[in-house]
Amino acid sequence: MNTFFEEIQQTIFPKLDGKDGPLPPLLIALTIVTGLVDSFSYLVLSHVFVANMTGNVVFLAFALAGAKEFSILSSFLAIVAFFVGSLAGGLISSRMGANRGRLASASTTLQFVLVAIALLISLISAKQIPSGYAYGLITSLAISMGIQNSASRKLAVPDLTTTVLTLTMTGIGADAHLVGGSGSKAGRRLLSIASMFLGAFIGTLFILYVSNSYPLLIALTLVGIVAVAVRYFSKGSPAWVHSK
Repeated sequence: MNTFFEEIQQTIFPKLDGKDGPLPPLLIALTIVTGLVDSFSYLVLSHVFVANMTGNVVFLAFALAGAKEFSILSSFLAIVAFFVGSLAGGLISSRMGANRGRLASASTTLQFVLVAIALLISLISAKQIPSGYAYGLITSLAISMGIQNSASRKLAVPDLTTTVLTLTMTGIGADAHLVGGSGSKAGRRLLSIASMFLGAFIGTLFILYVSNSYPLLIALTLVGIVAVAVRYFSKGSPAWVHSK
């Protein structure tokens, strides 16, 4: 039990001179962003995800089979835009991957711009978002999440992918001492799961009771904080920017 709470504490309040420096809590913040933008895209943009591409592959199959609640174009556009974002993130990684501080700073700055574009589109559109605006929102948000995922993959902080939770959940059981594993790291993994849940929960509350744009505003604020924090903590080229 002590190990469980220590893992949570070390993820939220890591040693800045440690292997990953300030990255764990910053990636937790980006995991919350994932929940926020996916709650917006699914509830506001006709059943499509902009971060979780596994869902979109399934939704595309649903739509092709004739399910009326899902859109072939929206699902396909999200997948393509996410792929474009992953290419952009890969390009950033190939040029700056040797320095994790520069990589995280460049990727979150670009992500900030894309989420800001999405927020602007949502603010100027009606409550029932026209299809043209919806496609713009899907494109900008999916590209931003492709960049986030590509960058987090290169940052390589264990169990903090910011999006994919299936393997995280699997690891809790498969790596448990109970079944002869090396240790499930349940503290950090459950924190990651809880972060996405929190983002989705908050996003849904705002969509249902306040305004569609608020989840994007909160997401933009979090991405901005992460971008500023990374730039601040990577000054002087500390050890964590070079370790993986």
